[in-house]
Amino acid sequence: MKYKRILLKLSGEALMGNKKFGIDNERLSQYAREIKQAVDGGVEVAVVIGGGNIFRGIQAEQGGMDRVQGDYMGMLATVINSMALQSALENIQVETRLQSAIKMEQICEPFIRRKAVRHLEKGRVVIFGAGTGNPYFTTDTAATLRAIEIEANVILKGTRVDGIYTADPEKDPAATKYESISFTEVYEKGLEVMDMTAFTLCKENNLPIIVFDMNKPGNLKKVLSGEAIGTLVEV
Repeated sequence: MKYKRILLKLSGEALMGNKKFGIDNERLSQYAREIKQAVDGGVEVAVVIGGGNIFRGIQAEQGGMDRVQGDYMGMLATVINSMALQSALENIQVETRLQSAIKMEQICEPFIRRKAVRHLEKGRVVIFGAGTGNPYFTTDTAATLRAIEIEANVILKGTRVDGIYTADPEKDPAATKYESISFTEVYEKGLEVMDMTAFTLCKENNLPIIVFDMNKPGNLKKVLSGEAIGTLVEV
């Protein structure tokens, strides 16, 4: 495998599958099988999942709710998704640990960097829940921060599109895909890869990002093998 330790970022919306809300068990099982393949191949896997299939703090603010309160509710939504993925992984005999940035001892460990690294070294999947534990930060930023802390080789951003395009491929049929692109080019072209805080953290720490279609079975393994799947963003 090309990468030894990865941070896999999954969107909460992707967990909905074809549903309009919540968690699609088939999609969850597919993700678990993909992650198991990676672990069986000797890759150390950490995961961060968004919470948009359940609750988004920004939407709450637009509806008149206090932004900080909404963001904390969004963090709890990510813990629900993380618990669901943990259960799906354990159902197929993948050892998994869930660490939360917000203490909730009955259901997960608190985030402790050294402990997380030790779990990874022992071949366990580590899921990081509750974002950074702070309002005003997205799960993209949480994924980047955790990736840097555990010294991951790359962030793999699993989405429903197969890379970064010149425009939204779902709206513009003329949009073309980048095989690779630099951080500077992404800034200059105004492309949306991650939120700016997360993206800048990656650039400053020389942490490459690969955006790829996680919903196509086998893609995660192909990315880890070094195949040109998705779009690579690097310095």
